[in-house]
Amino acid sequence: MRILLALGAALLSLPAAVPAPAPVPVPLPARMADTGGGSQLITAVAADASATTGTLTWWDRRGGRWVRAGSAPARFGANGLAEGTTRRQGTNTTPTGLYDLPYAFGVRPAPAGTRYRYVRATGDSWWCQDNDSRAYNRWVEKLPADCRATEAEHLVAYGTQYAHALVIGFNYARPVRMRGAGIFLHVNGRGATAGCVSVAAGAMRAVLAWADPARRPHIAVGTRRGPTAILRY
Repeated sequence: MRILLALGAALLSLPAAVPAPAPVPVPLPARMADTGGGSQLITAVAADASATTGTLTWWDRRGGRWVRAGSAPARFGANGLAEGTTRRQGTNTTPTGLYDLPYAFGVRPAPAGTRYRYVRATGDSWWCQDNDSRAYNRWVEKLPADCRATEAEHLVAYGTQYAHALVIGFNYARPVRMRGAGIFLHVNGRGATAGCVSVAAGAMRAVLAWADPARRPHIAVGTRRGPTAILRY
């Protein structure tokens, strides 16, 4: 009995085991195939290709690690998302992939702190989506003769959605006809988009105040899993 009591006392005197530290989650950009090479990144993630909502997150790379700078609920196309390389115009799908952000624009003045080149929309500002036009997938001031008004967006007609926006470089550098035109990150409208990514007005202003073109930000659009998983881009 004395031996058992002594053993029990010895065990009680041992220091308590220190639990192992929880593993630090690996940030989403660190798990992606590519982030565009800059030190800023926006990710727009939906649960799957049929989803019309998800999350937009903007990230900074600091000290060799990706750090979340902000996040907001996001909306996608009314028909979900589609692989950007095979997407077809008029499908109301948001193209997945990794894209640059050529410039910002808006019906309203640039938010305080905006460093991106910001183009103010006027009554003459249109985005041509006419596949037969030489101005396909381009901003134009006054419609050219070969761009039909029925195949273009009159930007000031979307005063809520285009109060502030960033052009997403989908099908932009070398436009492929029928692939799609006028894909932006913009302010929420009443519901799902026609193929863009949208967020609340405050989040859009926050993104524009954060984005620094000198740090070469890109946007990656994708799903959590499957063929359009954001990790592929």
